[in-house]
Amino acid sequence: MSKPSDISLTATAVIGSGFIGRAWAISFARAGSCVRLWDQAEGAAGKALDYISSILDDLAHYDLLNGERPAMVLARISATPTLDEALAEAGYVQENTPEVLDTKIKVFQMLDGAARPDAILASSTSALLPSRFTEGLKGRQRCIVVHPINPPYLIPAAEVVPAPWTSAETVERTRQFLLAAGHAPLVMKKELDGFIMNRMQGALLEEAFRLVADGYASVEDIDIGIRDGLALRWSFMGPFETIDLNAPGGVRDYAERYQGIYENLFPQMQRRVDWTGKVMDVVEPERRKRIPADRLPERQMWRDKRLMALAAHKKRAAKEIGN
Repeated sequence: MSKPSDISLTATAVIGSGFIGRAWAISFARAGSCVRLWDQAEGAAGKALDYISSILDDLAHYDLLNGERPAMVLARISATPTLDEALAEAGYVQENTPEVLDTKIKVFQMLDGAARPDAILASSTSALLPSRFTEGLKGRQRCIVVHPINPPYLIPAAEVVPAPWTSAETVERTRQFLLAAGHAPLVMKKELDGFIMNRMQGALLEEAFRLVADGYASVEDIDIGIRDGLALRWSFMGPFETIDLNAPGGVRDYAERYQGIYENLFPQMQRRVDWTGKVMDVVEPERRKRIPADRLPERQMWRDKRLMALAAHKKRAAKEIGN
């Protein structure tokens, strides 16, 4: 099996060059991989390259290009006119097409037929189980989901989700490739709707909508509670480590002390609020008052700059304090 240092040099193909595809391209190229971008929409891959070029200087400013110049990273990424050219040398393929089952089935049939026999075929899907679009493939053992949080060049976590027939070798090679590319893989033992991150995020969003719908808190108060409260710890440690450190005797002590509080809350949480129903008439005006619709793109750029600064801080803190 290849070592991570070898895998990082594997040529990669990025299929679909939208928000996620172009972000993966930055991530892989920064790690040293030669990246071939392909998109069925004419001109889309070229536009992705333009975007990538525009963001690399900011990444260099925050020391997020592994010490390389933007031009060096950009030189590793190219747009290809055909799928076959994109796949010709790729040992790892990242698919980023729309969340439509029929589309995924057709695309993976194409990938399985055209990619190198030893190439890993990974999908960025956030909603479709890998078994639903890989079952009939001859090379289904090399198919897997690698689902990022956008943008993956700033947020390292990536979910590795095998289908029932994905080989153990594919899972391990994928994990090593992601580590070599600077990611933090979450390797699931088996597939499950929502994977890990959307299930965790969904639980929080369900409660946030309930609290607003039932008149207990404003949208901004809830955002404050996460932004200036829970997320400060969560930005460098997860929920299990958080509770492990929040009781004198560790995680078991915490569970024995506080389980009763959450046991009381749980029955109150067994009710859904329609996110697009009446509650949205409260949520949307509050958000538009803070950020008008025409300023959303500007605010998205602000978010990415803040993420760059946070990534730079975490990198520095890991060196000075430790992980």
